[in-house]
Amino acid sequence: MAEVFIGSEEVAAGRVTRHELRRWYAPVYRGVYARKDIELSLRDRAIAAWLASGRKGVVAGVAASGLHGAPWVDPDVPIELVGVRIRPQHGLVPRADRIASDEITRVGGLPVTSRVRTAFDMGRHLERTDALVRLDALMWNQKFNRADVRALGDRYPRAAGLRRLLELLPLVDGGADSPRESRIRLWLLDAGLPQPETQIPVLATSTRPVAWLDMGWRDYKVAVEYDGDHHRKDRKQYVKDIARLRMLEALGWIVIRVIAEDKPSDVIARVEEALIRRGCSVEVDDLHRFARTFAA
Repeated sequence: MAEVFIGSEEVAAGRVTRHELRRWYAPVYRGVYARKDIELSLRDRAIAAWLASGRKGVVAGVAASGLHGAPWVDPDVPIELVGVRIRPQHGLVPRADRIASDEITRVGGLPVTSRVRTAFDMGRHLERTDALVRLDALMWNQKFNRADVRALGDRYPRAAGLRRLLELLPLVDGGADSPRESRIRLWLLDAGLPQPETQIPVLATSTRPVAWLDMGWRDYKVAVEYDGDHHRKDRKQYVKDIARLRMLEALGWIVIRVIAEDKPSDVIARVEEALIRRGCSVEVDDLHRFARTFAA
């Protein structure tokens, strides 16, 4: 018997009794079951959602990005489905969006939105910051063509959230090494600072990089590095980070180190000060000033 299955089908086939179904199995979605003692993967839950749709739905959104290999997708993320009309339920979100056959692919036999369609959906349906995080993650795993995503906007000009998607697309960067880095980059852009480059190689005397910077501006030798909790809690890692920082400073870089507890407004101020000190002209308009008021 499969990890997840339609209960009525298994009972009718005689592979499980109704008593066994109640005792040993738990519903994942209406009519779809799995053993109580197993931990379901993202793929298991995606299959369960597809079965709950009568084998007609197409897995979309964040779950689709995870199936395509994008990082930072939890196995319990809600499963979105397009291409079918069903009632929503806990952990299953149907989308009443149109979808064409060339926007569907198969991942291990399961119908899933293509990378381009997945980007199109996430950029429209998610809150702006989360959308950029997820688009960066999808681009990190394997690049998708932004022009193809925009072309879907021409195909569906009345799609909900299209304007937000089109505004976000130029900001998508597959060099973000964590969701936090994506958020930091968006803070800086919203504040009116120039768009940083990601994954910058630092050369010393050879052509082989001695370090890679999370993001920054080569012309001004200003970088922003995010230090996760493991950097500070792991003593050996902390010592390595300090040595790396001193090496970068010796090569002329100003490195702004950011930790999880830092406020956006503080990070923006530190980065802006460093850029101005290095001769960068920062032009801030009314929209950027307005955005800064929300950078708590």
